[in-house]
Amino acid sequence: MKMLIIEDNRDLSDSICEMTKEMFEAEQAFDGEEGLFLAEQDIFDVIILDIMLPHMNGYEVLQNLRKKNIMTPVIMLTAKGGIDDKIQGFKVGADDYLVKPFHREELLLRLEAMVRRSGGMLKESVITFKELKLNIKSKTAEVNGQMLKLNGKQFNLLEYLLNNKNIILTKEQIFERIWGFESDTSTTVVEVYASNLRKNLRKYGYDQYIKTFRGLGYMLTDKDEEDV
Repeated sequence: MKMLIIEDNRDLSDSICEMTKEMFEAEQAFDGEEGLFLAEQDIFDVIILDIMLPHMNGYEVLQNLRKKNIMTPVIMLTAKGGIDDKIQGFKVGADDYLVKPFHREELLLRLEAMVRRSGGMLKESVITFKELKLNIKSKTAEVNGQMLKLNGKQFNLLEYLLNNKNIILTKEQIFERIWGFESDTSTTVVEVYASNLRKNLRKYGYDQYIKTFRGLGYMLTDKDEEDV
């Protein structure tokens, strides 16, 4: 799963990355404007958001996200523990609130509970779709007991599609989720990998479930075209 940490204290941000590395792949932002830009890409499973940030505070970041209907679960971090601060955070759309300093175990438990409430796949090591099974821990895939040969990025693409079944994912979302913001390649690589993934699924008849929306992106679904 993918997490965005918006925290201007670099030591604390790095510490959170280390604390959560077994659960999440983390992206970091160190001010409110950068954090808002990254969060607006809508590719993250959870956001850790500090309140006191340069350029734009956490309340403003979250308010802007919710106005754009980006409903990624957000846990707010702050040195302020007053009830008024918590009320303000919840009013602008926070899902949870954690006061600094905090224990590693509490942060992990809150993250796990928040992702579970939002329908995330944190606890699942195997994702299934009909007879297709992806084992997240071993990075293996099979259909009807037969192993699928997928390279790393193909596996990641199929996992992302399966976790967002019946949802159109834009090429930009897929690119930023799998290749990352700092990648030197372009979004055309998504088309190449989607085509190769389809070829690998074709012998099992599963290529038909990856729908292309020209100029937009892709969706994995077992619905008929007219029902999509």
